[in-house]
Amino acid sequence: MTDMIPPHLKKLWDKWNIRVIIILSLFLQTILIFFAPFRRRTAKKLLLVLIWSAYLLADSAADYAVGQISDSQEEEAESEKHSKNSELLAFWSPFLLVHLGGPDTITALALEDNELWNRHLFGLVCQAFATVYVILLSIPNGLLTPTIIMLVGGVIKYVERTAALFSASLDKFKESLLKDPDPGANYAKLMEEYEAKRNMNMPTEVIMVEDPEEGREGKTLVRPLNDILTPLQVVQYAYKYFNIFKGVLVDLIFTIQERDESREFFDSLTAEDALRIIEVELGLIYDSMFTKAEILHNKTGVVFRFIALGCLVASLCFFKMTKKNQYDGFDIALTYALLICGIALDSIALLMFCVSDWTIARLRNLKEDLYEMDTWVDGVLNWILDFKTVRWRRSKCFGDGGHEVLNRNFMFRRWSEYVHAYNLIGFCLGIRPERIHHTKGIIHIFFDKTIHILCIDVIINNVTRGTRQFGRFLTDLSEKDNQVMRTILLFPRLLGLLIYDFLDFFGVKDLVEEIRFTVSDRLTKELWEFIFTEVQQKHRFAEDQESAKAISSARGNWTLVETSSKKTENGLDHAVLLQYVTEKDYDQSILLWHIATELFYQDQIKKIQAVEKQEYSNREFSKILSDYMMYLIIVQPTLMSAVSGIAKIRFVDTCEEANDFFKRRNIYKSKNEGSELVNEASRVILSVNTDVEPMAVKGDRSKSVFFDASMLAKELRRLKDEGENMWEVVSKVWVEMLCYAAIHCSSQEHASQLSKGGELIDFVWLLMTHFGLGDQFQINRDDARAKLIVAK
Repeated sequence: MTDMIPPHLKKLWDKWNIRVIIILSLFLQTILIFFAPFRRRTAKKLLLVLIWSAYLLADSAADYAVGQISDSQEEEAESEKHSKNSELLAFWSPFLLVHLGGPDTITALALEDNELWNRHLFGLVCQAFATVYVILLSIPNGLLTPTIIMLVGGVIKYVERTAALFSASLDKFKESLLKDPDPGANYAKLMEEYEAKRNMNMPTEVIMVEDPEEGREGKTLVRPLNDILTPLQVVQYAYKYFNIFKGVLVDLIFTIQERDESREFFDSLTAEDALRIIEVELGLIYDSMFTKAEILHNKTGVVFRFIALGCLVASLCFFKMTKKNQYDGFDIALTYALLICGIALDSIALLMFCVSDWTIARLRNLKEDLYEMDTWVDGVLNWILDFKTVRWRRSKCFGDGGHEVLNRNFMFRRWSEYVHAYNLIGFCLGIRPERIHHTKGIIHIFFDKTIHILCIDVIINNVTRGTRQFGRFLTDLSEKDNQVMRTILLFPRLLGLLIYDFLDFFGVKDLVEEIRFTVSDRLTKELWEFIFTEVQQKHRFAEDQESAKAISSARGNWTLVETSSKKTENGLDHAVLLQYVTEKDYDQSILLWHIATELFYQDQIKKIQAVEKQEYSNREFSKILSDYMMYLIIVQPTLMSAVSGIAKIRFVDTCEEANDFFKRRNIYKSKNEGSELVNEASRVILSVNTDVEPMAVKGDRSKSVFFDASMLAKELRRLKDEGENMWEVVSKVWVEMLCYAAIHCSSQEHASQLSKGGELIDFVWLLMTHFGLGDQFQINRDDARAKLIVAK
């Protein structure tokens, strides 16, 4: 039987397979060290897929290459022939250990990878033995000295990765944060003394006195309110609170001093400074979970890092002193490439290490005197960190007085800086939500120009000419045979249905729809200030743990109860809106308020030019948060798993009812497009009589909330027409819903999301934690000790 692969191709592969795989492994390491940091800056699926592929292929390529080198050496040993190039093969095997150790910028793709540290430990042992076995088979070896030196460096790199995974595993992470055991006061001894004094008829009692030393060290000084934090101070404060609150990831207990100190400090900050601190703090959490930061940023890690780099340099020096005329020229070039690229990549990693937030925070401690002058070292560090500080750019969303949006260079971002949007009515109509703030960067503009030239000038013009000719052909054909014409016009629709079924069969339909109907808009300064102010005001009512839990459990009812107690001159209140929060499940409330907000938004769109900027801002906040919460429910269900309930079922039923309604009203056949079509659809929905409750007509079999939301929108419009400031109320309701979701989401899910660009909900979660809101951790009082008092 003839071989499927020609013999000459087999021979070619047998000769070059090891070299190709080693080059591929080096290429993958280069991709990971440069592109892995982008994970925290973007949620683009294409880039994440690239990193995912490189991460998985890197390990497989290195494993395969070691196996092939071992097989090659065994074949030479059996044939009793010693090839000089086999010495180079043995020299390459420790490089694969270096590659298996991976770059500093990524150790895990997901939190679950950290739990597999024991698998990597087993792999380390196996690969180390395989490499030693390959080296032994190559003896006598003229490159034995640089090979052994390289083996030491490879083992160090692999141990670093395994140790990083081990330290980031949740059990070990929790164990590392546990404080020394505190048995408290010696109860038995105290009670013996107490009993002895009582037997002597001495008036004795046991009281609790405050421990003056407990919790006093390291207290953060509250800065003057008119000061702006320098970039160095931002990193220092973020590092301090990271070390205090990183225990929230594993549900540890915090002292009341830590809680009160954090509340006092963040209450003194501006919204922008709080944003700057939180983004650095989230970055530190990301580093500790997904990189080698925790391992490298200590004395032992630094020492071994320089040893590993020294091994590369020493191996290069020894290799240069070796006589190379007996080796193949390409193999020599490949060896130099491995050595030089290894040194270059390690040097780049060392540079990243030196300018990282970890290094700077450890290099300079917080000043005890707030008014102490900065040194020249502080000036240099501030200059370095200033590249990564928050930048704003004014948009033109409201005349000349638009909002400020985040506009930092991609290379210096600490997170994606985007708030995503997903709109239910737009989804049903096949329309993507429109961006409110257009802040395209140079890269976006370049691609837009390129696409415009290619598509408009080349494709569309040719398509237009072809369409005209095809149109004349259809006109002539329709005059001859109407049946043929109908069949031809039906073909595009059948093709679309076929593509839709194809995507559904392979399980990627939902992914395609998510990409198609999700848009991203930059976070605005005004929106963050609004969220910060709402959380800041609520934390002042949280005097104890129970009140803090009650506030963090509010999902719109806090705002509505507060405003319902403030009746207007017309005697109106908002109590009628409470039923859409208190009598509904959380996911049901989100769908209701999302559709109602969109209907109310479209209903008021023609009046927007006559409103003040504050009302416009509240209207914009409502729209952004409404679409963002729908995005979280549909596209990020893991972030909402604790509170989403049967959101998917309600969403599908609501979409089905919406599609049926739009078909009956011929909305799809309207000449309007885009936002005009959404506006027309909203107007038609609000025109339906809703005097009778939808459930009284349909029953509770269907979970659709389509016309329930219409009733809510009409209530909002009625209150607005009668003088109420409804956009402020709606925007505050949405902030409460966002806070409820943030604090009830698993802390591990928040940490996991940091590897996908981060989300606004992660910032809200950490902000609420710093303000002492939520029930994800307990607070105990440990600043008191028992003392025996004997009256004189």
